[in-house]
Amino acid sequence: MERVRDVSELPKAHLHLHFTGSMRPGTVLELADKYGVRLPEALVDALTSGEPPRLRATDERGWFRFQRLYDAARSCLREPEDIRRLVREAAEEDVRDGSGWLEIQVDPTSYAPRLGGLIPALEIILDAVETTSRETGLGMRVLVAANRMKHPLDARTLARLAVRYADKGVVGFGLSNDERRGMARDFDRAFHIAREGGLLSAPHGGELAGPSSVRDCLDDLDAHRIGHGVRAADDPRLLKRLADRQVTCEVCPASNVALGVYEKHEDVPLRRLFAAGVPMALGADDPLLFGSRLAAQYEIARRYHDFSDAELAELARQSVRASAASEDVKAKLLSGVDDWLNQPVD
Repeated sequence: MERVRDVSELPKAHLHLHFTGSMRPGTVLELADKYGVRLPEALVDALTSGEPPRLRATDERGWFRFQRLYDAARSCLREPEDIRRLVREAAEEDVRDGSGWLEIQVDPTSYAPRLGGLIPALEIILDAVETTSRETGLGMRVLVAANRMKHPLDARTLARLAVRYADKGVVGFGLSNDERRGMARDFDRAFHIAREGGLLSAPHGGELAGPSSVRDCLDDLDAHRIGHGVRAADDPRLLKRLADRQVTCEVCPASNVALGVYEKHEDVPLRRLFAAGVPMALGADDPLLFGSRLAAQYEIARRYHDFSDAELAELARQSVRASAASEDVKAKLLSGVDDWLNQPVD
């Protein structure tokens, strides 16, 4: 059997990780017990077995079920110390997987009711990120994300808040939840505010909906990156457009299969995107529910799509280049990628 390098030692950037979804299963169970939260049986089974829950989010009922499990986990985050624990553990997991830079995505309105309001919630998160980054050595920033299921005016409020904290750890603005709800153009003003404030535009698109969803993110939100974007593979002209503009797709292979976007790992169009020259940043999305973290996504590329070590190294480079890290940090990580690839294989 061919010997290969350890992908957990490959320096990389992690650009698609949701806040609650980053939690360790044991942490959710401990916090649920602490606060007397009754978790859905399907979630408890998944957390204790290590097997992702069976989800089919390509229909509305399946997406509702996914959201119900996610919301149940989020309800276990009640105090600032819970936020600090989540951030610290997410960073530890990323460091273990070879990440040198993490942009964690959060909608602070989801945590505001228990943390004293919208501004205190974001400040608690940013303080935890700054402290954790300093203590672990992991470059860590925040991407504030609006919710497609809420009114576009709420997104504008979040965009203004995100810009206000652009020099305190916020680097981007996103748009999450079911992309089949809420047209991208409805949120164009919020994204204009964010871009004018110097933030990256990184909306979700091309996951539950088809190529048109990706086009809308490009046309209406002037996306620098696309959360997921895999359905662009269905449209050769769109692939060329993404490649020409070097718009990075934050591809989450394990998530795509767990949510039924594709039936099996071999169906995720990693090869098609890569061959077309579309930059990719592999991400874990919600490892709490999907069962695998960052390094595992690179293992999927290797095992199911025959990516060589040189190609995995290029994926890592693409993730770094698409990040909001400083040029110095990028140079250090890219040098580490070269070192990884140049090390001998026993």
